[in-house]
Amino acid sequence: MNDPSRSLNAGRADLPANAMPSRFLGRQPIVDEQCRLFGYELLFRPSADNAFSGDPEDATREVLDHWLMLMPEQEDIAVFVNCTRTALVEGVVRLLPPAATVLEILEDVQPDPELLRACRALKKQGYRFALDDFVPLRSREALLEFADFVKIDFRSSSRRTRQEIDRFLAGGWALRIAEKIETEAEMQMAREEGCLLFQGYFFSRPMLVSSRSLPQNRLVYLRLLAELNEVPADLRKVESLVLSDTTLCYRVLRLANSAMQGHASVVTTVREALLLVGDDAMRHMVTVALAGVLSGHRPAPLVSMALIRARFCELLAPSLSLQPQPLYLLGMLSLLDVLLESPMPRVLKSLPLSCEMKSALMGENSPLRPALELIRCLEACEWEKCESIRQALGLQESETAAMYVEAVRWSSQALAR
Repeated sequence: MNDPSRSLNAGRADLPANAMPSRFLGRQPIVDEQCRLFGYELLFRPSADNAFSGDPEDATREVLDHWLMLMPEQEDIAVFVNCTRTALVEGVVRLLPPAATVLEILEDVQPDPELLRACRALKKQGYRFALDDFVPLRSREALLEFADFVKIDFRSSSRRTRQEIDRFLAGGWALRIAEKIETEAEMQMAREEGCLLFQGYFFSRPMLVSSRSLPQNRLVYLRLLAELNEVPADLRKVESLVLSDTTLCYRVLRLANSAMQGHASVVTTVREALLLVGDDAMRHMVTVALAGVLSGHRPAPLVSMALIRARFCELLAPSLSLQPQPLYLLGMLSLLDVLLESPMPRVLKSLPLSCEMKSALMGENSPLRPALELIRCLEACEWEKCESIRQALGLQESETAAMYVEAVRWSSQALAR
């Protein structure tokens, strides 16, 4: 029999020798009839020795956050992720790539109208769905609309129950996955009953991958950056994300009160702050606060450089005949790999950005690329390259200098608030 765990080892993220792992993720293979690797289910593990038995919401968030950091650069097999109702309705799962992600709807998630709307939207974006620990209940029939896979627990289900599942699924096209297969006899039985995919200790126990601890709310920050990339931004979602992090909430309120010094009253709520400053100013305010939170122990000049790039790229927008909002975020995101201490390709997998922005951040051809190239050349004092880009954009040297001075001034003022 093929050893599917051998294929999984290629995706392991090894730690630096001096870094002690403090977070763990289990990956259990899902194989086909020939025991070839089809995909694997991600399982949260609080330590190297223990399975998780706490809040499912915490487990889902930890799995998503951890996998974003460990995700291989190239992935051509399916990844099954357990999803709570909150993860589906709030759209946090959108940080994972649709083509490689299967969203497992847990058995206790009820198909109310809000959940069904969220699942339809995710389905349109290319996500596949699996129904976990499936039982033939009419109350869950509405979920079959989305199901690409149905997972059947062979340890806890009787043959009669599985026959009822067969009748319940008759005419459907979802593939059946036999879970908790521990013997060859169970494997053969599952084959005979029509299962095409298999998972359990008979093939492999969950393999552990580990990484260093990261900022606790890194997932919130990435979701917030994704929301700020939308024009116009959804203030309700931005407010909810800001409120979920105490430090970020404090910084936003502090910045808002500083910016609103002429206002009659003190800004006391995040919603009031976001409404008062307006969409573009809100984007500036939140990203400045976010830069401070993300920087953590990183040097202050790095945060300043990110803000200077953001403002400079924004000021270049008319010269590129582009909207300022994406260019501002382009500059801000250009140092995100350094701030998060993670390779840029992996960071970009975590953000639903346009192809143009991703290409620019990777140094590839893009309408946005000249703005980032120009500011990088100015930082490195590469004057000949600066001159070439400036001429191509039809800018005078004095204009470029004035934009840079304004970006430095704006960054200093933003960080002083």
